[in-house]
Amino acid sequence: MENVTDFFGCLVFDDRVMKEKLSSEVYSSLRKTIDEGLALDKSVANAVADAMKDWAVSKGATHYTHWFQPLTGVTAEKHDSFIEPAADGNVILEFSGKELIKGEPDASSFPSGGIRATFEARGYTAWDPTSYAFIKDRTLCIPTAFCSYGGEALDKKTPLLRSMAALNKQAMRILKLFGRDDVKYVTTSVGAEQEYFLITREMYEKRPDLLFTGRTLFGAKPPKGQEMDDHYFGVIKPRVAKFMEDLDNELWKLGILAKTEHNEVAPAQHELAPIYTTTNVATDHNQLTMEMMQKIAARHGLVCLLHEKPFEGVNGSGKHNNWSVSTDTGVNLLSPGATPFENVQFLLFLCAVIKAVDDYQDLLRISVATAGNDHRLGANEAPPAVVSMFLGDELTAVLDAIENDTHYESAKKEKMKLGVDVLPRFNKDTTDRNRTSPFAFTGNKFEFRMLGSSNSIACANIMINSAVAESLKVYADELEGAADFNEALKNLLRKTIKEHRKILFNGNGYDDAWIEEATKVRGLSNFKTTPDCMPHLLDEKNVQMLTSHHVFSEVELKSRCEIMLENYCKQVIIEANTMISMVRTGYIPAIMGYTTELANAINVKKAADVSASVGYETTTLRKLSSLKDFIAGKCDELGISLETVRAQGDIVSKSNLIRDELLPHMNELRTMVDEAETMTAAYKWPYPSYADLLFSVR
Repeated sequence: MENVTDFFGCLVFDDRVMKEKLSSEVYSSLRKTIDEGLALDKSVANAVADAMKDWAVSKGATHYTHWFQPLTGVTAEKHDSFIEPAADGNVILEFSGKELIKGEPDASSFPSGGIRATFEARGYTAWDPTSYAFIKDRTLCIPTAFCSYGGEALDKKTPLLRSMAALNKQAMRILKLFGRDDVKYVTTSVGAEQEYFLITREMYEKRPDLLFTGRTLFGAKPPKGQEMDDHYFGVIKPRVAKFMEDLDNELWKLGILAKTEHNEVAPAQHELAPIYTTTNVATDHNQLTMEMMQKIAARHGLVCLLHEKPFEGVNGSGKHNNWSVSTDTGVNLLSPGATPFENVQFLLFLCAVIKAVDDYQDLLRISVATAGNDHRLGANEAPPAVVSMFLGDELTAVLDAIENDTHYESAKKEKMKLGVDVLPRFNKDTTDRNRTSPFAFTGNKFEFRMLGSSNSIACANIMINSAVAESLKVYADELEGAADFNEALKNLLRKTIKEHRKILFNGNGYDDAWIEEATKVRGLSNFKTTPDCMPHLLDEKNVQMLTSHHVFSEVELKSRCEIMLENYCKQVIIEANTMISMVRTGYIPAIMGYTTELANAINVKKAADVSASVGYETTTLRKLSSLKDFIAGKCDELGISLETVRAQGDIVSKSNLIRDELLPHMNELRTMVDEAETMTAAYKWPYPSYADLLFSVR
């Protein structure tokens, strides 16, 4: 078996390849562009393009593409071959610096939120040298930003890069105050844990709701779900294990640091976790991971479901965004060290994050808002829609001491005593983890747990980076002009803790009492749905902060608000249409067929014994017939409600109408159909059941 070290990153034009293929001068210039953000020289671009083409062709590539992330939630690519005509009628393979740096995809059909008219087609892609090019399906993929003819960002990469630059700028101001002149730049790192479901393709193709929406819109609970907790970390089934092995190999070839894999809580649910890498690269890698999951699943006769809530009654899927910030010298600025009470640099950055999360809790909620994630947040498998922070006992005690100006006694490391001599003894952590917290400190990073499984991690990290950059800016403005730095720093920390303590909560985030306390006592926001939170993107404080750091323009913010609400409306409307179709062409005919059989059975029974009393057939027939009529009526009501929604022109009003009227009709219809499923013969039911879907993979 081939050693992973022999093929890891073999399809990536990474630093190893660049050192080998580029001259020392070109390599050095490119590294400065990547590491320090210096402008790229045209001659360097030409040299890189030529080397990149030769390397890609040697790996079997015939085409190249500018690989970008428009506001559709998925990636996009347009392929061009390397061939150019030669004078003798043959072809030559060419790829110039101009083609590397800039592309011109048709931008008219991508979401723009009113930034441009449909007939205005021109858009530009621009090479992002901070993310390595790679080969996928015999095509050289060049990670790029995507903008309109007017220069507005039409993608998720551009504002992410802007937010990283903003945080770097403000963090460097802080570090200079601490005398860290050796630091050249600061960057954020992310590890995105990815949850997903695997079902058989055979079952998937028989479910129109999965085909059209990614989730089941109907389905009665199976006799067994996740009650026994036996799937979590359980033995991985052979078919799934082969999928995971294949997936690992393909991800490793692409330089993606896939590390951990296991069964998740729900039947058929699994998770993959990578090692941390720079936020921009981690975002690209996560998009690739989701794409490869679906491709590899198809090879094994499976389908990978990335929807946040594909099955009612069992856990949905999230994506845990582990975020940290470090210097180019390798210092993690969120690492407390052995004595966090004395580590004032750490405490300052910690307080900056606390202030950021409290001040911009609405932006964090907005960053994960989708129709799919609305089904998941607040359920007993995901954090609530209320944003709060978990620090653990030790750091909370440290902050208490700072706020009250009292002495802090460092917590002593305890040894774990397991009561068996042969088992090793090891140091116990000073605090437990909290899996119900939306934003939890986990040692030297924060884990933002509200993301849905299909979300791009770009959106959340844009908001985290920008909010923390704003906190650091406020701190730098105050400290740079202080007569006594140490005294000013001490007062600033105490002030932050006092003003933002309300965002800190170490308890059970699932407890109803906490939600009441958070909203009524502490004044934290609780935006339960996308229509509730999305308009707040345009609140004055949010617009001011994001535009002041040049992460978004005001025009770009308005367009994104429009696009996200449009996506929400379109998704739910597709679901409603699918429900109506399934009911009218599948469920009602199935119920009618079974009730006809019941009526025939009753007639046979009566013919055999005219004195036969009311039995099972009669009782079931009455219930199902009545239920069928209710289902038909509710389906008609849903159709009328859908037409009302379609007629609404204003996108905010439309999204509110969907939340308040359409979704309740859909939920009522589902309840009736699911009840009918429990009374109808399985051989008559038109679509695979939950038992078929969740337990078919062996």
